[in-house]
Amino acid sequence: MARYLITGGAGFVGAELAAALVARGDEVLAFDLRSSPRLDALMARERKVSLVTGEIVEWPGIASALQQFRPDAVVHCAAIVGVRASLEVPMQTMRVNVEGSLNVLEAMRLFGVRRMIHMSSEETYGDFQSDVITEDHPQNPLMAYGVSKVAVEHLGRSYAQRYGLECLNLRTSWVYGPGLPRPRVPKTLIDAAVAGRPLKMVNGADFRVDHTYIDDLVDGTLLVLDRAEHPFDVYHIASGIAPSLAEIAAIIRDLVPGADLSLGPGTIEFVPGVLAWKKGALDVSRATRTLGYRPRFDIRAGIAATIKAQRSEA
Repeated sequence: MARYLITGGAGFVGAELAAALVARGDEVLAFDLRSSPRLDALMARERKVSLVTGEIVEWPGIASALQQFRPDAVVHCAAIVGVRASLEVPMQTMRVNVEGSLNVLEAMRLFGVRRMIHMSSEETYGDFQSDVITEDHPQNPLMAYGVSKVAVEHLGRSYAQRYGLECLNLRTSWVYGPGLPRPRVPKTLIDAAVAGRPLKMVNGADFRVDHTYIDDLVDGTLLVLDRAEHPFDVYHIASGIAPSLAEIAAIIRDLVPGADLSLGPGTIEFVPGVLAWKKGALDVSRATRTLGYRPRFDIRAGIAATIKAQRSEA
C-alpha cells in the first residue's frame, strides 16, 4: 500500500484518480478548496480517502498536509485551467498555478517527499507545427495558462537538480468524460444530444484536437506512479488521435439517433473574438514504449461511455 496526496483532489481528474488509487488499496489525502459530490461519494464508501480543505497559495495548509500525511508522492492536479481563465483572471491563474506549485515543491523539499506528478497540458506548445507532435515539440504558449504550466515544468526541473526531487510532467489534452464540469466540446454536443436539444454551432467543424478520455488519463498516471525510475520527465498521456468536430458530431448522431447537431465550417472560438490556434494529436509512443501505456478509448468509445453514464444517472 502506498500513500498519495492529490492536490485538486476533489476536481474532475483528482477525484477519479483518488477512486482508482483506493480501489487498488492505496491511501489518498485530497487537498482542495472544498469537496465535490464525486469525492463525497467516494469518502462515504472508502475509509482510505480523506480530505483536507485549503488554498494551495496559502503555505501553512499545504505544508501541514504534507508534514502530517507524509505521502510517497504528490499528484499535483490543482490549477486554474484553460484559455478562458487566462483571459478572465490572468493574474490569479499565474498566482495559483505558479505560486501554488512553488508551495507544493517547497513543502516536498522540507518534509522529504521526493516525487511529484504534475498534470501539464498541450497548451504549453501554443500553435502545433504539425498534425501530430512529440514531447520534443517547441513550447511557445500563447496564454497565461500555458505559460504557467511551462513555468511549473521548469520549476520542477530546478528542484530536481538542486534538491534531488523527481518532477514528472504529464502533458494531456482536452480531457473529457462523465462528470466533466466545464462546458466544452465534446461535452456540450453530448449533453444536447442526450437531452434532445438542438445545438447549432456557427463554426468549428474543421477544428481538430486530441480528446483524452478520463479513464485513459487515470491509467497513464498510475503507470507513471508505479514505475520506480524514469528516463524522461515528460510524457504525453492522451489518445494519440485528433478527430474534427464534424467527425465527433457525426459519431454522436450515430449513437443518439435523431440528435440535432450542426456545425459551420472553420475553427472554433475559445471565447468570442479569440480563434483557436492550430492543434492536433499528441504522439503517445514514448509513453507506450516506456510505460506500456495504450489508450483504451478512441473518440467513439469515449463518447459512447459518456452517453451511457449520463443516461444511467438520468
